[in-house]
Amino acid sequence: MARSFTEREKEDIKRCLQEACKQSWTQYGYKKTSVDGLCKQAGISKGAFYLFFESKEALFCEVLCSVQEQICNAASEVIEKNKDKHGVAEALKLIYQEYDKNNFLYGSSNMDYAVFLNKLSEKQAKRIEESNNMSQQLFLRQPNLKLKVNADMAVSVIYSLIVNIKNKDILPYNHIETFNFMVDHLIDSLYK
Repeated sequence: MARSFTEREKEDIKRCLQEACKQSWTQYGYKKTSVDGLCKQAGISKGAFYLFFESKEALFCEVLCSVQEQICNAASEVIEKNKDKHGVAEALKLIYQEYDKNNFLYGSSNMDYAVFLNKLSEKQAKRIEESNNMSQQLFLRQPNLKLKVNADMAVSVIYSLIVNIKNKDILPYNHIETFNFMVDHLIDSLYK
């Protein structure tokens, strides 16, 4: 007979599964992260896993969207404290550093990430798309700032800067310092 969990235990187990997923996804990738391994880390049976998530993809979607939301909220706080273009620059630096810690956030060009995306339900794919759009809007809807360039150009430049993290291992200089230099020099070209 299946064991029932208290509400507190459910919260703790769900949080543990999410943290285990985040760590394993960062270290091993989507395909090499197993539900069995995640359950072992959380101290539950594989059958109990499905009390918390309908599928492996549901857990991964939850983790991805949750991390993106946390990063977006932290970046928004940085911009709120410094409402000029320099606040945007600091928010971009924060985002880049978080992406550096969570490589699953920028794996969109590798096959492992493609396998993950192909297994998503329509609802999960839409949730990820909405999460991505939330990040873009952070840099476009700042009432105290005016863009010097077309909004699509601004988003493209910001996105290009952040996904340059994929090249971090081949750069001859520290990638975080390189990113910070690029942001500091491009921010004046994006915002008035």
